[in-house]
Amino acid sequence: MTNQSASTTDSRPAAPVNAARDIAQIAVFAALIAALGAIPAINIGGGVPITAQTLGVMLAGAILGARKGFFAVLLFLVVALPLPLLAGGRTALVAFASPSAGYLVGWLLGAFVIGWGTARILPKYPLVWALLITFVGGIVAIYLLGVPWVAFKTNWASALASTVKFLPGDLIKMVLTVLIAKGVHRALPGLIAPRAWASSK
Repeated sequence: MTNQSASTTDSRPAAPVNAARDIAQIAVFAALIAALGAIPAINIGGGVPITAQTLGVMLAGAILGARKGFFAVLLFLVVALPLPLLAGGRTALVAFASPSAGYLVGWLLGAFVIGWGTARILPKYPLVWALLITFVGGIVAIYLLGVPWVAFKTNWASALASTVKFLPGDLIKMVLTVLIAKGVHRALPGLIAPRAWASSK
């Protein structure tokens, strides 16, 4: 009887989506990304500055999950189209016409990938797996779209040179993301519904 009851409990469907809560969380992280834009950007040449906003993108995926993290970044980019919310006082409209465009699109992919992977290591959130997932989403996925666009707008030498300059800062942001997300998931379990690696949902 006990085993049957436990089995029933384990197979319960996830709690229904709370739309108001989800919208609030998405808005909070969009605002966080905007706030990080107040930290001065570092111009390294090639038209793509080093900014703190990638930290907000990584945190959105690691704390909110794939769907809400993606929409938090999307909301920020939409709001930033006419407003100077990107680091350096740029609008997204200006940035999308510059070598930065690929990185901005990469933010969407990066938040989604981090969120997707994070759901599959919760509730334990082991640091080694968390670092790997955040590296793949927060660096590899973003660079995958960002670097070729820089090369298209300038040249491959400039694109690869800027990548080398970005990497140390992005690695620091990756570690910060994992440490912050681990504390948040410990204090507020349930922000992301855990998913098994084999799950197709």
